[in-house]
Amino acid sequence: MAERVSLPLPSQSQLSPTTTMALLGAASSSARIIPSVSLSSSSRSFFSLSSSSSKLQCLRSSPRISHLFLNQRRAEVRVSSGGYGTVSAPKSVASDPDQLKSAREDIKELLNSKFCHPILIRLGWHDAGTYNKNIEEWPQRGGANGSLRFEIELKHGANAGLVNALKLLQPIKDKYSGVTYADLFQLAGATAVEEAGGPKIPMKYGRVDVSGPEQCPEEGRLPDAGPPSPADHLRQVFYHMGLNDKEIVALSGAHTLGRSRPDRSGWGKPETKYTKDGPGAPGGQSWTVQWLKFDNSYFKDIKEKKDEDLLVLPTDAALFEDPSFKVYAEKYAEDQEAFFKDYAEAHAKLSNLGAKFDPPEGIVIDDSPNAGAEKFVAAKYSTGKE
Repeated sequence: MAERVSLPLPSQSQLSPTTTMALLGAASSSARIIPSVSLSSSSRSFFSLSSSSSKLQCLRSSPRISHLFLNQRRAEVRVSSGGYGTVSAPKSVASDPDQLKSAREDIKELLNSKFCHPILIRLGWHDAGTYNKNIEEWPQRGGANGSLRFEIELKHGANAGLVNALKLLQPIKDKYSGVTYADLFQLAGATAVEEAGGPKIPMKYGRVDVSGPEQCPEEGRLPDAGPPSPADHLRQVFYHMGLNDKEIVALSGAHTLGRSRPDRSGWGKPETKYTKDGPGAPGGQSWTVQWLKFDNSYFKDIKEKKDEDLLVLPTDAALFEDPSFKVYAEKYAEDQEAFFKDYAEAHAKLSNLGAKFDPPEGIVIDDSPNAGAEKFVAAKYSTGKE
């Protein structure tokens, strides 16, 4: 059974009358205690990009675990980095451009210290990947709307471990209240790709957050890693998002980052020569040798299938088995520049799916070119030295 921990609250003399009433109202709800677990990330989903960092006291999303936020329609009580609950009302307004830029710098610092690039990418993908093009109404259509911050969606099987990514980003959200969760998730994912040496993603911001857990999408909109017919399954799920075969293959290339752990996701080896020394908590099986460097190694390694220490999921293998997918997979294995170009476009498209922007045209915070892989130093920690 998970260890139970208490959340210390400030004394009433430390609170304003407004905050006191908000906390009293929250206390009257059926809130449970949040348990303590170590930092990890894993998933049974195709979008399984996991990373390990120094151990933190985090939250686990499971039917037995309490809500990260109290189930309030107009207010959220969340665990802050200061150790006690803070109260704020969600705002359906555009994010502040200056705060977005500052938040990006904080995300870069987080990436450099925690090596959490893969799980932040996965967080952004899973928030956006619930989009259904056949539903017009917002937020019923799903997509990048910040709904993944609520327990009911975090408990979906495909989202296992993503509560840890939320825990990593929560202090940044607390610091920059003018940034929506929907924008923060996508900002973190795009920044992680770029900081790992990947292409510059043509992002825009201004996504509006959903206001409560009742607006979360139903479970089952995200792809699985090992379905009976991998290629058909990928098309069924991604076509519902409005994505095509080229975009499916390009996005798959993000598996060049991260590891999978069998004790958490059911896939991969407990440890390989490439993961036994971390960084972060050692172990798991990676798709590539340098699993913290964004390049086209994923396609090369799957094509060759010469290294038993590298992971190949059924949905990975399908990229070179399906005739349509194979055209793009072969191209990306030979041409990293082509992969980067198509990946950047596909990532940006995915990040916008289902979002409601305020202003409608969105907010662009940076048009500068990406400096490229040379500036990224964390990859040297994932070289597979024995």
